[in-house]
Amino acid sequence: QVQLVESGGGSVQAGGSLRLSCGVSGRTFSSLVMGWFRQAQGKEREFVAYVDWSGGRTYYADSVKGRFTISRDNAKNTVYLEMNSLKPEDTAVYYCAAGELTLVAASAYNYWGQGTQVTVSS
Repeated sequence: QVQLVESGGGSVQAGGSLRLSCGVSGRTFSSLVMGWFRQAQGKEREFVAYVDWSGGRTYYADSVKGRFTISRDNAKNTVYLEMNSLKPEDTAVYYCAAGELTLVAASAYNYWGQGTQVTVSS
């Protein structure tokens, strides 16, 4: 059974930074594409970023490009999301997800974490 556990969420003022982590167990981590999604209250879940199996390819939503960085450490079975220059509109529950294809659709990801809240105040 694949398990994903996020950590690192919290509250920060606009312009601040946070780093999310997601630990993965139950499957060979290096065989998984890892993604981050977010869901703001009253809105649909949206794609944030993904990183391929080796970490060599990344892709970002336009709304976070240049501010967020996704990375992975295959030796630690962990994926990260470094978030800088945070804005109030980044406020959401952030979810880690794992799949087998480098796609932006949530339906392409088979495994999900429980989510971690990020709140950015103005």
